[in-house]
Amino acid sequence: MSELLLLVFVFLGSFLIGYLLILKVPPLLHTPLMSMTNAISGVTLVGALLLFAVREGLVVQGLSALAVALATFNLVGGFAVTERMLKLFRKREGSPGGKEEVIEPWERGVASQ
Repeated sequence: MSELLLLVFVFLGSFLIGYLLILKVPPLLHTPLMSMTNAISGVTLVGALLLFAVREGLVVQGLSALAVALATFNLVGGFAVTERMLKLFRKREGSPGGKEEVIEPWERGVASQ
């Protein structure tokens, strides 16, 4: 029972610290932060696969299968969102004077219509 309390305490502590740290991240750094969390999701997926490979019981198998599914969804979705965000800031083709110009997100919606 004490191991379970320790694990719950570690989980709640890491949740609180992560939440407070993400609140302080400026908007400019959200895309690199998302890329880093995608890497963490990859590590989580590997851990879930390793846990799934161990034959401990039906409950452990079910929870590890759920962990594999959720980590996969998080990983794929995170890369899709990051790719979409990076496309918003690509260079314009044929900008005058050879200057590199950034497409602003609000301009992209108007230009594509």
